[in-house]
Amino acid sequence: MRVYWEITRACGLACRHCRAEAATHRAPEELSTAEGFKLLEELATGTPKPHVVLTGGDPLERPDLFDLIAKGRSLGLGISVSPSATPRLTREAIRAFKEAGVEAISLSLDGATQTVHDGIRGVTGTFERTLIAGEQARELGLPFQVNTLVAEETLAEIPGIETLARQIGAARWSLFFLVTVGRGVVLQPISADACTKLLGWLAERATLPGMIVTTTEAPHFRRIVAESRLSAPGRGHAAGIRDGNGIMFVSHDGEVFPSGFLPVAAGNVRSGDALQIYREAPLFLSLRDVDSFHGRCGACEVRTACGGSRARAYLASGDLLGEDPLCQHQPAGHVDQTTPA
Repeated sequence: MRVYWEITRACGLACRHCRAEAATHRAPEELSTAEGFKLLEELATGTPKPHVVLTGGDPLERPDLFDLIAKGRSLGLGISVSPSATPRLTREAIRAFKEAGVEAISLSLDGATQTVHDGIRGVTGTFERTLIAGEQARELGLPFQVNTLVAEETLAEIPGIETLARQIGAARWSLFFLVTVGRGVVLQPISADACTKLLGWLAERATLPGMIVTTTEAPHFRRIVAESRLSAPGRGHAAGIRDGNGIMFVSHDGEVFPSGFLPVAAGNVRSGDALQIYREAPLFLSLRDVDSFHGRCGACEVRTACGGSRARAYLASGDLLGEDPLCQHQPAGHVDQTTPA
């Protein structure tokens, strides 16, 4: 359903939690324009065709960005772009996205104030630039999503960020629960208890009109929404979508991963067909077999709809199929083998 293609790692920011460990210059091993076209052609053979998110780094660092967008659109692919809040993200660039047929862009807000946000992003002025870009996208009729990192360093900022996201007219608000990959190892994940409380609060906020609220790497939000009976069924919560199941990530050099947060490769688009890797690679097949999951995730009655964060399970224990430590749910009849009798 979603293919995230990291078209470059070049970026003008120095974010403390950067999954991509972005650099100041483009890497020579990036997929070329021709290789990118081939990748898009392979993805377009899917039924239904996946939505492609061009991410980075900063996609605006690639001079062929709009060629890639045009190619994808000509193949009937839905295209979104995840630009960074640098001087490259001008009103003219946002207008160009709209005119090129981009369906949405995403903007990051990790603090409700300039001090916190710019401290996370590593460059002064990104907070103001993000708010301006959101207002410009709204004026130009280009839907945008606000992405927010959830970590100990940002937890107190969440209510203020929600207010800002609604004020600037975000169509969606996606909260990214920290997985300690890339530069993210320098930040502190929130506790499972804090996560449960936050997701309960988000379930209430999701009932408000005007902005869809979703999570990344916290799929148990779906269970909490269902249990709360507060949010409209299915509104933005994509049951079953998680690392490797409905999601594929292609790195700048063509490596294929279940997500950008799960650093185990299943192949490379330079030597194999992208959709064939997704459909047939043993790694992806195992991640889609929820009955093979271990611990609480394997016993959970909502494992098909949720499945836990496979990336967090792997980084916590080395077990791709293990339980997600951020979820506190105790499935009926399950005995926790890690707790002494």
